[in-house]
Amino acid sequence: MKIAEVLAAKGHAVATVHPEITVEAAARLLRERHIGALVVTADGHHLLGMLSERDIIYAVAVDRTVLDADVAKVMTTRVITTAPEDTVTRAMAVMTKERCRHLPVIHDDHLYGIVSIGDLVKARLQELETEARVLRDVAIAHL
Repeated sequence: MKIAEVLAAKGHAVATVHPEITVEAAARLLRERHIGALVVTADGHHLLGMLSERDIIYAVAVDRTVLDADVAKVMTTRVITTAPEDTVTRAMAVMTKERCRHLPVIHDDHLYGIVSIGDLVKARLQELETEARVLRDVAIAHL
């Protein structure tokens, strides 16, 4: 299964923030939307970084006043991405290796969507269920 198929099912909407928004405002947005990360972009199309719950917690642990700082100060700038043509299995392997829970999807140098580890696990389970069903059907047909 390809990442494009996951996005076709879940949609291409991406929660984004401007790099100059405060960390506190971004944290509130994470809470309101019940999500774990935001894509940081100045124009809505080009990725500047990611801000995750982990980024905020680590920054606050060092300096509580960081909540008043711009997101740009605490965001992750080395962002691992994926492409629509990548497979779910490959994206899961990348997430495991890089220890990240969200992958922005980039197509033609533009933000195309985002997938979380939960999205990928759900897609992979559906794929395995389909394979098992096909194998059962083939086995029954040959009885």
